[in-house]
Amino acid sequence: MRELAERAGISGRALRHYHHIGLLEPDRVGSNGYRYYGTEAVARLQRILLLRDTGMALADIAAVLDAPETPTAEVEALQTHLTRLADDREALDRRINAVEHTLRMRREGREPRMDVMLEGFNDRYEAEVVRRWGREAFDASNQWWHSKSIGQQRDWQADAEALLTRWAEIHEAGHTPGSPVAQEHAAVHMTWFAEIPGTPTHADDAERSAAMVRCVADLYETSPDFHHAFGSREAAQFAADALRLHVRPPA
Repeated sequence: MRELAERAGISGRALRHYHHIGLLEPDRVGSNGYRYYGTEAVARLQRILLLRDTGMALADIAAVLDAPETPTAEVEALQTHLTRLADDREALDRRINAVEHTLRMRREGREPRMDVMLEGFNDRYEAEVVRRWGREAFDASNQWWHSKSIGQQRDWQADAEALLTRWAEIHEAGHTPGSPVAQEHAAVHMTWFAEIPGTPTHADDAERSAAMVRCVADLYETSPDFHHAFGSREAAQFAADALRLHVRPPA
């Protein structure tokens, strides 16, 4: 056993564990307790180590090697494992982006709350979103957001940033919140809201949509984070006023 372990680059303890869980049986065990492995066991060990290097769990490796059609089972298991690794990588990328965002906000002396609106309904803000819009809104929007690829998430963020930048441009051009230009962009903003599952605008619920927009307008008006996102407190106030006008019931 010691010679095999040394040649394979693993510990004797690992070989004993493989034997204990039924993954690699020795050809025989001597009266002295030594395990003896023949050529078939050595070949099986080589495959175990190759699959282990992919990060596959030992239980999955055992299922692959013990399957009647080993090559087919191995391909299917590796494909499943690859999909799982890709999902893990996307999850890790999301966590990295969240940490980078939080770190950037902290360095600027601000609270990292902007990704509730600009990066989707994030898991870290579940309690706040549920409190404001309900559990169904969080679950629907959260599932929608996390079903996107990293590239799709970044594209959506870029669109959101462009939406807010346009508000600043309209304000700086001297338009009023009730002007045709401002109200046209308010309609664009409403369409952006409607893209997010779980929101009243997505459900085409006019009454609840108006209530949600007024709530969001209050955030635009009062939150320093949104002031920064719009480029200035004045631009955020302008957008808030225009959106309130847009959902105001006709006189």
